[in-house]
Amino acid sequence: MTYLQRIIANTLTFLVLAMIIPGRFHVAGLWMALIASLILSLLNMIVKPILSLLSLPLTLLTFGLFSFVINAAMLTLTSSLIGDTYFGFSSFGSALIVAVCLSIINALVSDYNVKKYNP
Repeated sequence: MTYLQRIIANTLTFLVLAMIIPGRFHVAGLWMALIASLILSLLNMIVKPILSLLSLPLTLLTFGLFSFVINAAMLTLTSSLIGDTYFGFSSFGSALIVAVCLSIINALVSDYNVKKYNP
C-alpha cells in the first residue's frame, strides 16, 4: 500500500468510526480526519519505532498484543497534538478500540493490494 492510500484509508476509517462510536470517539470533519491521518503517519515514522524498541520485551511477552497499546498511545498523542475538541477520545480504552479497528482495516486494505497486483 502506498503512502497516499494509507492516508486515505486512515482518514475514511476515522470518519466511519466517529459515526459508529460517537460517544467515545469524535472527529470535527473531513479535514480534521485528514490532518489527524497526516500527523499520525509522522508520529508513526518518528516516535513509534522508539516506543516499539523500548517495549520489545513486553511485546514479546504478550505475543505482539502490546503493539495495539502502542498504536493507541500514538492515537492519543495525535489527539493531544491536534486538540481534543477536533479529534479526541473519551478514554484510553476508546483509543485502543480505534487502534484495533485501524489495524484490521489497514491489514485488509494491504492484503487486497497484494492480491490485486500479485495474482
